[in-house]
Amino acid sequence: MKLVSFSTNSNETRPGILFDDTNSILDLTHSGFKDTLGVISREIITTVEAERIPLDEVRVHAPLANPPRIFAIGLNYRDHAKESGMEIPTTPVVFFKLPTAIIGPGEPIVLPKNSTQPDYEAEFAFVIGKGGYRIAAADWRDHVYGYTIVNDVSARDVQFSSTQWSMSKCFPTFCPLGPAIVTADEISDPHALDISLSIDGEMLQHSNTRELVFKIPELIEYLSSITPLLPGDIVSTGTPPGVGLGRNPKRWLKPGETVTVTIEGLGSLTNPVVAELVEGS
Repeated sequence: MKLVSFSTNSNETRPGILFDDTNSILDLTHSGFKDTLGVISREIITTVEAERIPLDEVRVHAPLANPPRIFAIGLNYRDHAKESGMEIPTTPVVFFKLPTAIIGPGEPIVLPKNSTQPDYEAEFAFVIGKGGYRIAAADWRDHVYGYTIVNDVSARDVQFSSTQWSMSKCFPTFCPLGPAIVTADEISDPHALDISLSIDGEMLQHSNTRELVFKIPELIEYLSSITPLLPGDIVSTGTPPGVGLGRNPKRWLKPGETVTVTIEGLGSLTNPVVAELVEGS
C-alpha cells in the first residue's frame, strides 16, 4: 500500500491510498481518518470503498506532515563519513529535523539568505508504526510501518559553526518528504535498495542501502533504549557519498535547479530550488 496525503480544489489535506495501476487515490476520510498519522497509529485499517479520484485531479503533499519526531542519522554510509573527513561512528550519530521543515513533492526548497552553503542529501527513511521502549533489534519488523524518501537539506556553514547539527537542518523547506509511505509488506528487504540523487539530470549520489553502517534493527534498538518510539516517528537513515560538501570543488545548491531523489521501490521525490526573497525585492 502507498499511503499519501492529498488535496483537491477544497484545499483540505486528506489521507489516501495511491493506486499506481489506475493512477488514482482512494480517499481515507470515508473510513474515518483525518490524517495519515491516524492511519499509521491504528493497527488495523478497515477501508470503505469509495469512488477513486484521478491522480491528475489532486495535489500530492508530504505523506506525513505531523510526525511526533524526525530522527536523523549522521555519517551512516562509510564513504560519506570519509568524504566528510570524519571517523566511521561506532555509535549512531543522531540529530533532529523539525516538522516545520517538511515539504512535499514539487514544493520548492527555499535557500535561506543567511546561509551560503546549502547542500543536498538523499536519504532512505522508515516510519514507526507500533511504538515501544527498549525494543530488541530482532523485533524490528514488528515496529516498522513503512518506508519513504527524505532529502536532508543542510546549511553546512551553520552546521559546522557549532557542535550541534540540528539547527542547520531545520530551515523551512529543508525536509522534502515523500511522495508516499510504502508499507513494509511491499518491500521485502529494505537493506538492498538502490538510492540516488540527481540535479537537473546529473547523477551526484548513487549507492545502495546495504552500505548502511547501522541498519534498521540496530537503529530501532538504540533509539528505543533512550526514548520510547511513537507511532509516526520518522527515522532518516543517513546519506551516501556524493554530497556537495565532499566534492572538490564543493558544490552547493543553487536557485533554478531541480533535485530528484530516487529509491528503488519507493519512487522519486522531486523539488525545485529557489532563493529566499529579500525584503524589498
